[in-house]
Amino acid sequence: MSSERELLRGALIPTLIVGTLSLIASSILKGLPGFFGALLAQAIVLIFFAAHLVVARMTRDADPMTTMALAMASYFIKLFIFGGFLLAVTHLVPVANCNRTAFGISAILATFAWLGGEIATYLKLKTHLQLPPQ
Repeated sequence: MSSERELLRGALIPTLIVGTLSLIASSILKGLPGFFGALLAQAIVLIFFAAHLVVARMTRDADPMTTMALAMASYFIKLFIFGGFLLAVTHLVPVANCNRTAFGISAILATFAWLGGEIATYLKLKTHLQLPPQ
């Protein structure tokens, strides 16, 4: 199994568990708007972080400088898209349909779950990082 697939699996499992708990809690506490806010947050976090693993897969055989350049470019592109999406949701989706508090808390929890799972999996992989020639 490839390291990217292992990282995806290691990050996805805790994120889905935390996401499910977040959906349940938001639904109980805030009703349908809480459910939609938490669901939207889960989708955004999954897309944001999974895109990073796609870039890692694409640059698997590239030199470290190219990999870093593409990783940084993808990060800034995702940041601008995410910012635009948040602006669109803020201005186009009524608060009655999507609870902002449920969205924010769910996004933070999903982010911590993803990063924690990815870091824990990475530490288990013990991959060798190639250094550039001198």
